[in-house]
Order: sequence, then structure tokens, then C-alpha cells
Amino acid sequence: MWSVHKFGGTCMGTSERIQSVADIILKDSSERKLIIVSAMSKVTDMMYNLVYKAQARDDSYMLALDEVFEKHMATAKDLLDGEDLARFLSQLHTDISNLKAMLRAIYIAGHATESFSDFVVGHGELWSAQMLSYAIKKSGRPCSWMDTREVLIVNPTSSNQVDPDYTESEKRLEKWFAREPADTIIATGFIASTPNNVPTTLKRDGSDFSAAILGALVRAGQVTIWTDVDGVFSADPRKVSEAVILRTLSYQEAWEMSYFGANVLHPRTIIPVMKYNIPIVIRNVFNLSAPGTMICQQPNNENGEKRGLESVVKAFATIDSLALVNVEGTGMAGVPGTASAIFSTVKDVGANVIMISQASSEHSICFAVPEKEVGAVSDALHARFRQALEAGRLSQVEVIHNCSILAAVGQRMASTPGVSATLFDALAKANINVRAISQGCSEYNITVVLKQEDCVRALKAAHSRFYLSKTTLAMGIIGPGLIGSALLNQLRDQAAALKEEFNIDLRVMGITGSRTMVLNDTGIDLTKWKEVLKEEGEQADLDRFAQHLHGNHFFPNRVIVDCTADTSVANRYYDWLRKGIHVVTPNKKANSGPLDLYLKLRTLQRQSYTHYFYEATVGAGLPIISTLRGLLETGDKILRIEGIFSGTLSYIFNNFEGTRSFSDVVAEAKAAGYTEPDPRDDLSGTDVARKVIILARESGLKLELSDIPVRSLVPEPLKACSSAEEFMQKLPSFDEELARERKDAEASGDVLRYVGVVDVVNEKGQVELRRYKKDHPFAQLSGSDNIIAFTTARYKDQPLIVRGPGAGAEVTAGGVFSDILRLASYLGAPS
Repeated sequence: MWSVHKFGGTCMGTSERIQSVADIILKDSSERKLIIVSAMSKVTDMMYNLVYKAQARDDSYMLALDEVFEKHMATAKDLLDGEDLARFLSQLHTDISNLKAMLRAIYIAGHATESFSDFVVGHGELWSAQMLSYAIKKSGRPCSWMDTREVLIVNPTSSNQVDPDYTESEKRLEKWFAREPADTIIATGFIASTPNNVPTTLKRDGSDFSAAILGALVRAGQVTIWTDVDGVFSADPRKVSEAVILRTLSYQEAWEMSYFGANVLHPRTIIPVMKYNIPIVIRNVFNLSAPGTMICQQPNNENGEKRGLESVVKAFATIDSLALVNVEGTGMAGVPGTASAIFSTVKDVGANVIMISQASSEHSICFAVPEKEVGAVSDALHARFRQALEAGRLSQVEVIHNCSILAAVGQRMASTPGVSATLFDALAKANINVRAISQGCSEYNITVVLKQEDCVRALKAAHSRFYLSKTTLAMGIIGPGLIGSALLNQLRDQAAALKEEFNIDLRVMGITGSRTMVLNDTGIDLTKWKEVLKEEGEQADLDRFAQHLHGNHFFPNRVIVDCTADTSVANRYYDWLRKGIHVVTPNKKANSGPLDLYLKLRTLQRQSYTHYFYEATVGAGLPIISTLRGLLETGDKILRIEGIFSGTLSYIFNNFEGTRSFSDVVAEAKAAGYTEPDPRDDLSGTDVARKVIILARESGLKLELSDIPVRSLVPEPLKACSSAEEFMQKLPSFDEELARERKDAEASGDVLRYVGVVDVVNEKGQVELRRYKKDHPFAQLSGSDNIIAFTTARYKDQPLIVRGPGAGAEVTAGGVFSDILRLASYLGAPS
């Protein structure tokens, strides 16, 4: 049984690398080894350059040939010694003399035939094969080298393709083995001969092709292609940093991926070994510990993955710099030969059609061609169909520039429902528009055409959605105050667990306050975000901040988290959502602001795949918005929502009892940090009114903030106080009214509570001070807890109660964090 190894030019680049290759071969325990080698790195280009210079009658070809000679002589002297070195240098001198004569003839003629050029270029492989064979002999292992021009016979079929003659090649190989029976053979890649024994090459990726052909001829157990990467990636690692090495690929998957530009074998390399079911392994010569990627028949349990939708799509590939040509018109429908005329015209200008898509109505055909060829294609089609265009049978030949192709590849996509739906859902949620779609009936790939500027983002979104990488959210945090700081610390503490357990990667790409901001392209280190903001901060600019997120194509999903209470920030939500940036916020200003702006915002949210989450606008971390939505979405009818929505006012009225004065309790709440710096912000009731408006609008009522009557607890004369200190000094003078109300309530066995009410039946809302019996749930609160009662058609006799801490930076940040994780699950993270 033969094992076949192929080493490319990078592997053979220096004397040290050639020795490393020899060591790999010597460690292979296979009974028989056939090694195919390329020329040393850059040598093939140098040899072609010799031909070009000679054709151009450029005398410097002689100096260039000397450079080739010096490179190989120096390498041989480093690698070899004694008789082997003398024998190689003698052959090298002879070859260089022959090349001088050949190049002189080309110089005189000013032209090189293809066979002359192939003869010159093939010497790089001859020299590297000889040097490697001598390096192995030096260790005491018998070894022969093979000039594959004596064995491989091919028939040229075009300027860049040849077909192997397997029958003749097998006969010649048997003769060669009869003459050279060694168990270790070093063979030249890339070069071959025609049936008339004229030197030729195997064209593009010729050394890989040589290895596959020879592997098939000797019925090898395995063909190993040694290169400078660890294997085949699930996506281009330059574009998707989370791309993974695939342990296995089927022949068909490798075929599809290579067509779409992935760094895999050329499709024709796969054909010879596929016939005999010989696996190809791609390994890294510089990282022998990496197992590489095996290309073989479809394995039963590939990549060690569970059989699920996520393992159906094996990998993704892209092609950039394309243009989409759309030929459209009613005169195409039902007319035989239209497609033939279109593509024969494209063929006549020598353009390469990458993909084709046609609607079943036959009204249009579109196809993708390289951008550099589309001008000639468009001109040719306009000329060919001039009469049809003038007569109106064709309406247009349209060219859409700056396109890219994204291909999802996987043999097990065939007959697996939901693959296309998942792919297009991922693209839609990343706000990416698809221009054209194509899927072959084999179902091994789904191809989509996109704007080139969206390609990397689309690749990351699709790759992430199929669990080949983490669901990544690029985040911008606005307002690193109490809530923002708490959120950043929670993100820091939970980031590792989210990656490990839920495949969620949260990257904070920017943090901004009112004066200073810091931006980062890959994610800010949250263990020292305060120091980074202080030391690296620049002037805050919300336009630049949003553009930093929007313009980052390496992360498909972007979210801005507004932790402020700023109206000017809330006014930007619409533009951010329209650009495809998700918004998460505890800021009440957008949802309680002018009704027309609120309705516009919600309409945009419903029409797009961009999400807007605001659970923490009411009740901090309590599930109030989500509970209300759950009731409505399941068909329940909201009759009334009533609650204590302010943690500050909850604390004040829970402690406003006995002989205590209202001003004393307010002072105590302020000292404990429950109130805003100016308690009037809490006592005015405006914050509660905003929460009432938010819930009213969620329930379907079209109310403005001005429609809500509010009982303010700020005495009218004190509204004009110039400072919080002045207000607190004068507040005791107004204790009498609230003391009287409390006394009256206590006389009836009641307590006072400051509540917001949404009366859905009568389409109104209000904020007031109400009396409740001592056995009522609202009377049994403690501390700064919130409590909300939903009275609905289902929960009519016994309202649905939500109760818990409704204020404080930690719980509010927790509510925001929960919204972020809900967004991640919507974008594809496992639940």
C-alpha cells in the first residue's frame, strides 16, 4: 500500500524546510511512499519571468537566470555534501547551460511556444525533487527521484486545462517501477508530457493534481497535501475570526467550496482520487500536531458533531468583485432559445458566469460575472438584443455593480428542511438584503448575491447562526453612570459563562458619557473600562459613536444600550433602528414622549428585523412589559393596570406612619439614597406618569403625557425653590395637609399609597394618592418594592400581581442585561 505526500513551494522554500520535509518522510511508517514536490517558493514565477524577458528581448534574462542558479546552488550547499552535492551541482550546471541555449533561441525569435515555455518552467520541480531525494539518501534510506514527464501523459484540451491519459500513464509507470524498484520515490509535481513526449504542465494547482493522479495510479491508501495552514476552515479566517478547522469534508463539499473561492483543492484534483475512494488529508507542515482536514466519502458522524441543523451546513465561502447582470422583459416568457442566446453572447466575449438565477415566470434571467468582465458583457448583450430592446420585447439589460456571492455548503443540506429558512433568517436579522438566490437540485449549496459592502457582515451572521461560531453582539453603552456602571460590571462578571454555556459573545465596542467616549474595534477590556475611558477617552460625539458600531462589518449584530434618562438620546432611536442597530434601554423618554414619534418608532420596529427592548423602563428588573405583552399576545383583554411604580414613593409611604412627619420621611429617603438629588423629581409624580403612559400605550391606548392627571406631592409654593436644599428646608411647613390625609385614612383602617392607574376600559390614566385597606397587597409592601396588579378578562376576580424591587442601579441593570440576552436569543443563540 502506497502513501502519497505532496509538498508545495512554501514547504520547500529553504534548505531548512527541505530538511524538515525529509524528516516527515522518514518518520512515515508506510511500506511505500510516493512524494510529489513543487518548485521552491517563488521559483516558478522566476522561471516564467525568464521566458517573458527573453520574449521581450530584454538582456536582463541572463542576470535573472544567474539568480535562479545561485538560489539552488546555495540551497544545495546548505543541505547536501560530498558526492551527492557534486552530482546535483553537475546536473544543475548542465540544466542551466541548456536553459541558456533555449532562452537565447526565444530571445532571437521574440516568441516562445507553449512547449518551450513549459520546458523552461518545469525545471524548478526537477531541482527540488533531486535535492529532496539526496537529503533522504543522506540519512541512509534508499530513495529514487522521478521525472514525471516520463510517466504522466496528458492531452491538452484548452490553454489552461489538460486531461490525463490514465491508461498510457499506467503503462509508463509500470515500466518506470521495473527500472526503479525503490520504496521511497520523490516525484516532480506540475510537469507532464503530451502523447508525443513534448513537455507540458498541469496548469493551475498542477502539483496537487499530480499528487491526485499518481495516487490514483498506485491506488494509494491516502494522499496527504502538506501546506501552511492547519486544514480547511469553516469560513475565511481573515473575515471570520471564529472560523474553525473542519475535521472532515466530503468530496462534494470540497468541490463546492473550492468553486466559491475557498482555500481548498481545485475541483479537478478531487476527481482522480474520488474514483477509487482515496481520502485526501490537508495538513500543516509547520504544525505537525494539527490533525488537518480529511476529504473523503461522506462520513457517518462528521466532525464529531451531533446530527442537527447546525451540523448540516459545513462551511461558507465568498467571492467578491462581482457584478449582477439582469436581462428582463415580457417578451422572454415562453420563447425558446432566449437563455441560449444570452449565454452564447456571454461566451463569445470570454466572460466567466459564476451563478445563474431565473424566475419561473421566465420574465427575467440574472447572472453574476466578474466585475472586470461586466462592461464587455453588457455591451455585447445590448448589441445582440438591440432590436428586442427597441421593440420592447426586452425592457432592460441592467448591471448591478459591487456585488459579492455568499455560498453555504454542506452535503447533508440535501433533503433537510429549514436550512434555507435559517440562512435567510440570519441575513434578515443582520439587516442584509439579498439580491439574487440560486440553489442546485443537488442541494449541496445555497448561493446568494449581496452588496459587497455587506459581504463580511453576512458571512459572520450566517456562520454564527449555524453554531460554527458564537452569537456575537457588538454593543455601545451610553451613560456609564449608576445604571451603566452596574451593567458594565455585570457584563464583565458574566462574559466567560455566557461564551461557555450559551455561545454568546458580548463585545462592548464603545462607551460614552456626556463629555467623553472611548471606541474600540474588537471590544473594550471590561476589567478596566473605567481606566480606559479616563486615559484613552476622546470628546463625546453620538454620531461618530453610532457610526463606529454601524460601520464595523466584522460583527453582524449591533446594539446600542442607552442607560441615560436623556431625551436627546431617545430622539435618535428611530435613526439607529433604521440603520439596523438594535436598541435596549431603561430610558422612558422615547416611549412616553410625543405620541406620533412613539407610533413611528413602533411601526418601524414591527416592519424591520431590528429589535427595540425596554423592559427596564417600568419596574427596573421586574418582568412588567413582558408580562403585559404575554397577556395580550395570548388573547387576554386588559381591563385595568394599577400599581406602585416608584421605589422612592413606595419607601416614603411605607414609612409614613404613626407620628412621623412627611418631611422627616423624605429627608430619611434622601439620606439613604432612595431619592434623586432633588427629591422634587420624585415627588412631582412625572416619573410615575411616564410609566403609566408606557403601559397605556402598550395596552393600545393612544394617550399623551399631558392626558394624565397627576397628583404632585410638591407643594405649589415650593416648586420655584432654587435648590434642593432650599426645598428640604421649607418642606416641613407643608406637612399638615398630608398628615391630615394620613389621619383620615388610619381612622378608616386604611393606608395611603401613591399609585399609577391605567383604566383601559375607559381609555384613561391617572397618578394619585389612594387609600387601601390594610389587607390589600398594596398595603403590605416593605422597603422600596414595586407592585403592579393586572386586571384582565382572565384575571378579573383575582388580579395578576408582579412584585419586587423596582428601583436601584443593580436591579435596573439586571433588567437591561436580561433584554440584551433576549436579543441574543432572537439572533440565534441557543436558549
